[in-house]
Amino acid sequence: MTGTSPRRKTGGRQAQIGLADIEREGLRLGLANLTVNGVAGALGVTPTALYRHVDGKLGLESLVGEAVLAELHLIDDPADDLTAHLLSFAQQLRTFVIDRPGLAAYMQGLFPRGASGVRLQREAIDALGRRGYGAAAAVMLSGTVASLAINLVAAEERHRPYENGPYQRELEKVYALLAADEVLAAVHAELPRISSGDYFGMVMTACIRGLTTSAPPSRSVPEVLSDLGLTD
Repeated sequence: MTGTSPRRKTGGRQAQIGLADIEREGLRLGLANLTVNGVAGALGVTPTALYRHVDGKLGLESLVGEAVLAELHLIDDPADDLTAHLLSFAQQLRTFVIDRPGLAAYMQGLFPRGASGVRLQREAIDALGRRGYGAAAAVMLSGTVASLAINLVAAEERHRPYENGPYQRELEKVYALLAADEVLAAVHAELPRISSGDYFGMVMTACIRGLTTSAPPSRSVPEVLSDLGLTD
C-alpha cells in the first residue's frame, strides 16, 4: 500500500492521508484500542476523511488486523506427526495472539478477512495435505483447532487483569468464596495449580486427540459428519 504522509490541518485545509497512514496509526494504537476517531485524531483529520479510504470501523479493523497477521509465520516441522503438528500450530497461535491484545477478538469474527488470513488458511491446508488430508478436511480440522486455541487465548486475555492488575482484589474474593464452601473448598484443594500455558496445552492436547480420532486422514468431511451423527 502507498500513501502520503499525514499533515495537520492548516488554514482550514484538510490534511491529506492515504491507507498507509491509516494502517500505521492503527497499528500504533493497537486492535484493542482501535477506533475511527482515535486514528483520525492521531492523523489530524476528521473521521469523514478516513471513510474515504476504509469502510467504517469494520474496514479499519480489517486493514489493521490483516497487517498484524502479516507478521504471523507458522513453522511446520516435517518431523512432527499429526498430533504434534496440530499442537504446535495451536501453541504458535497462542504465543503470537496473546502478545497482541485485541487480535483474538478480531480472529473470532469473520475469517479470513483479507490476504493475510487467506495465506494462513492455505498454509494450514498445505501442512495437513503433507499428512494425508484433502483440502476440505484440512480446512475443517485446522479451523477447529484454531478456533479452540483463539477462544482459550481470548478467555486468558480477559482474565489477565484479575491476576496482575487492578482487579486482583476481585480474584481474591473468589478464592475466599470457594474456601468458605465445605464442598468446593475440598475440591479446589485437590486441584493442581498449573500455569495458563500448561492449561492451554492440556486442553488442546485432549481436544486434538479427539478430533484426529474422529477425523483421520482416511475420512472425508461427509464421512466424519455422518459418523458424528450430524447428517442423515
